[in-house]
Amino acid sequence: MIHALLQIFIYILIFDVIMSYFPDMRRQEWAQVLHKIADAPQKPIREMLPKGLPLDPTPMILIIVIQILMQIL
Repeated sequence: MIHALLQIFIYILIFDVIMSYFPDMRRQEWAQVLHKIADAPQKPIREMLPKGLPLDPTPMILIIVIQILMQIL
């Protein structure tokens, strides 16, 4: 059950990254809800990273952490 939830969250993260390339779609209410879900656990990671990076590595870092957690569980 936990593995399935973590896997779904990984899909939400990937979908949020893809949606960042389509700003018109981001205005949809459902897309904003998914962004809030995906963004909440990324905030602490973003605060630890240096400002001004050309790309945001936060989703990839979080996916790697989740994958490691899934291997441990």
